[in-house]
Amino acid sequence: MIDSATLNRAAHVLRRVTGDMPADAALRAELAANRRLRPDERRAVTRAVFACYRWRQWLDPRESLQNQVAAAVAWQERFDQNPASIKPAALAARAVPAWLRAEFAISPEYLRQLQREPTLWLRTRTGQTDAVARALGDCAAAAPKISSFEFWVSSLEPGTPNPKPGTRNSEPGTTFLATALRYTGSRDLFRTEAFQAGLFEIQDLASQLVGHACAPQPGEMWWDACAGEGGKTLHLADLMQNKGLVWATDRSARRLTLLQRRAARAQVFNYRSAMWDGSAQLPARTRFDGILIDAPCSGVGTWQRNPHARWTTTLDDVHELAVIQRLLLEHVVPALKPGGRLVYSVCTLTRSETTDIAESFTAAHPELEPVPVFPAPPSTSIANPPSSPAAPLRDEPRRRLGEGGPHSLTPSLPSSLPSLFPFSPTPSLPHSPPPSVPHSLSPSLPHSPIPSLPSLPSSAFLLPHELDANGMFLAAWKKR
Repeated sequence: MIDSATLNRAAHVLRRVTGDMPADAALRAELAANRRLRPDERRAVTRAVFACYRWRQWLDPRESLQNQVAAAVAWQERFDQNPASIKPAALAARAVPAWLRAEFAISPEYLRQLQREPTLWLRTRTGQTDAVARALGDCAAAAPKISSFEFWVSSLEPGTPNPKPGTRNSEPGTTFLATALRYTGSRDLFRTEAFQAGLFEIQDLASQLVGHACAPQPGEMWWDACAGEGGKTLHLADLMQNKGLVWATDRSARRLTLLQRRAARAQVFNYRSAMWDGSAQLPARTRFDGILIDAPCSGVGTWQRNPHARWTTTLDDVHELAVIQRLLLEHVVPALKPGGRLVYSVCTLTRSETTDIAESFTAAHPELEPVPVFPAPPSTSIANPPSSPAAPLRDEPRRRLGEGGPHSLTPSLPSSLPSLFPFSPTPSLPHSPPPSVPHSLSPSLPHSPIPSLPSLPSSAFLLPHELDANGMFLAAWKKR
């Protein structure tokens, strides 16, 4: 049972939430004001606050905030003990906003994943995975089961033999990332010696896969155009073995300063940062071997980790951000070398920001050839490769979601979008009756309400319930 101190702290966080103070910021402020809290107490407050937004439509607004927090925690515990105790139809009606059905074919597996507490993923520096796992304890190797398409990433370190049966990374039909770890412990990771020494980053598994989709080679020149605080920049640099150069740009000087600190800690030296507002005026005359557009998006793929955003993001936001995403792609094309690789990623699964963007961009640029999202690297051993070494991924059209979070790089963000993670003031967690469940979202959810599109071999959806991570959409092209 949740204790009264946790109830009161969680209620205080909820009261602080406004349009200018999103839930995660309110939570950080509360924890910063109570630095003497033990790690387990801090986790309890965090879980209670996010449970309130995860189970918001099950709560009674007439109750006190403390009672609502207690009820949300009870719903979370019930679900954790038996996910089947909450029917898919109830989840479809209450766990996500109604507008999502116009953009995403909702499945029972996806809905159940949204109501689980998120997994904490780590990305280790190349060659340091075992050392980090020993130092931290409570770590497990990544082995997500991908059933919807042929998915593989050659992520063994150079010279590493294929795993033998019965050893880690040997299970058929799984993806293995040699530098990804699932952390289940309770330590404050930021205070560990391994973190201070730059041996690992806290990075969601889907975001790690973006780096593998780029597949940068040592000595190349890459541009992380929407770098934010640099999580993917650091991964690209590590994959390049600190050889070559990664340009990191963002419109926020604060974010680039944070990147500088992270790079110093991670011992990454092959990068350069610059300001860029996302316009057609490029930050340099350099032509790149590869460009990553990890574009600002609605963040639907992060709704498991950021449940508050479910109730503040709107369909208008999706459409306005899609315009920005397309502009960013258009603006970086001139900076790509012939033969260069362009990767588009968004931590959302909405049709407007994923397949619609990829299809229209491909049609408008015959000089760009769609290519497989995960290419076979030329110098790495392959773990469990498909029958063809460059087998394309089979897309699941219109089904999606997913640190790949929205960035500050928004060249023409409409005034109606105060931030890329817009949070409306909902401190009292208002209750609204569950909408009627359409036939297409019956308990068995047999049909998609969204018509299927032809699959694109050059694009892929990473689904939260298959990765146990954020949802992500990826697309890739090569300049002819």
